[in-house]
Amino acid sequence: MTTAVLVDDHPVFRKGLAVLLEELDVTVVAEAPDGEAGVEAALRHRPDVVLMDIQMPGTDGITATRRILEAWADARVLMLTMVADDEAVFAAIQAGALGYLLKGAGSAEIGRALAAVAAGEAVYGPHVARRLRAFFNAGAGVAAKPFPELSDGERQVLRLVAAGLGNQVIAQQLHLSEKTVRNRVSSIFAKLDVASRAEAIVKARQGGLT
Repeated sequence: MTTAVLVDDHPVFRKGLAVLLEELDVTVVAEAPDGEAGVEAALRHRPDVVLMDIQMPGTDGITATRRILEAWADARVLMLTMVADDEAVFAAIQAGALGYLLKGAGSAEIGRALAAVAAGEAVYGPHVARRLRAFFNAGAGVAAKPFPELSDGERQVLRLVAAGLGNQVIAQQLHLSEKTVRNRVSSIFAKLDVASRAEAIVKARQGGLT
């Protein structure tokens, strides 16, 4: 029987998904309400598949996926999310996710994706697959933007942080409030899994942002 860990911040959705998985002969060994708890649950239980949302409080699903794969190279993660934009899809792939489905997927589609990911195969829902084909047909590159898990605004702030600027100066340059800059810096720290500006600067330079 396939085992799974569910990582999603909506308890009602998790409950419904757990019922669906039981019908598919998938045993849910743990549930987590955010990325941090998801990393802990995945590494503790070592399930066949980790079903991961992207947008969650604290540690997001892409960062959590990266951390799981860094600690457990054989982990198999299936993203199950409402987020369908190109940056999120490519960030999930770069983080190591084997599958990407939207939450509107039917039970049969979820079952097929689970089986494929559990077997080590890559699988994407029809909507995501169309976006991937369109992207590659256009001749674009996956690594066009460094740190794809960051929003454009967060990337702007990180570039200025890496240049050694303080929050007040960054706010003036970007015509933002200092509070907005502080919030973006906090979000950057969480997504890049760093604890200080110095660590953020090192990551920015290693990632070619400066």
